Amino acid sequence: MHDAREGDSVLAGVIRRAIDATGGWLPFDRFMAFALYAPGLGYYARTGTILGPSPADGSDFSTAPEMSALFGTTLARQVRQVLDATGTEELWEFGAGTGALAEQLLQSLSERVRRYTIVDVSGALRARQRERLAPFGDRVQWVDALPESMYGVVIGNEVLDAIPVQLLHFDGAGWFERGVVRAGERFAFADRPTVLRPPVDAPFVPDTTTEIHPQAEALVRTLADRLQCGAAFFIDYGFPDSEYYLPERRGGTLMCHRGHRADGDPLADVGAKDITAHVNFSGIALAAQDAGFEVLGYTSQAHFLFNSGIGEALERAQSRGDWPALAAAQRLVTEHEMGELFKVLGLVKGAPAFEALGFSAGDRSHRL
Repeated sequence: MHDAREGDSVLAGVIRRAIDATGGWLPFDRFMAFALYAPGLGYYARTGTILGPSPADGSDFSTAPEMSALFGTTLARQVRQVLDATGTEELWEFGAGTGALAEQLLQSLSERVRRYTIVDVSGALRARQRERLAPFGDRVQWVDALPESMYGVVIGNEVLDAIPVQLLHFDGAGWFERGVVRAGERFAFADRPTVLRPPVDAPFVPDTTTEIHPQAEALVRTLADRLQCGAAFFIDYGFPDSEYYLPERRGGTLMCHRGHRADGDPLADVGAKDITAHVNFSGIALAAQDAGFEVLGYTSQAHFLFNSGIGEALERAQSRGDWPALAAAQRLVTEHEMGELFKVLGLVKGAPAFEALGFSAGDRSHRL
């Protein structure tokens, strides 16, 4: 059981009422949705600093574009190739953070991008994006929902991990869906029998807790329906399902982030910290293919960035002795940092066949 902090009491009250309204048990994905996205109260919907380089600025975590501008300038090479192959001129970004990636892409691609559209639910982050991207004028716009038809390139950097997940628990004999209940003014986990199962028939050990991702898969299906011609790139930490559901990963991947520290307790400090789960890229890829996408490629972030030319940029930084820039950029590609844990999944629809630059070596599509 976990105490709701006084500062989060309004959101905790909203969740308690939702629990009462659903008969005393709330599925975890709904709890996670409240904690992250409740209007004006959830973690991504409140004011305050979320993204930044260190705890000193009050932020909770940093992402690749904030670490090094080479992330966006390298990604831009792959984006340009797709724009040229598809004859399109629009970019779409889900969850644009501080606007750093948008700035890097717009600077690198210049007039090749006619319009850059951001889909972001965070009012506080939108304000930071508007300020940062003001020099690009009306080429940048914000929307709350996707239009019926889209063309161009879609970017989702660390977006899928923040989409609510359902929790499943295996007691050795059967599967249960894990939800949240009230215990006075506190929250606790409680399990109910379910027909839901993980997507693989693995040798799960007793007391396994894991996640399934129907909402993330639904997002990709919607995108496949709306995108008429173009490609999508999802960059996130995760695994194919053969690794996601290994018996050794019996505790699942659910994690919280606050003050640049991680913890595994999503029921504490509700609304005051991020809640994430690693991405099952096999599930995303299958949902995308079923909805009309083709898989363009799947590889580690390190392979993707080296294929797209970051090696030359690292050499230039080294030759001029820019050690801070070199150290920051190396975090993107070293195996013990982001290089291996983060993956890139490319999807394409309505485009002539071409070999995507970012997957030219080290493609792991066969592992999905």
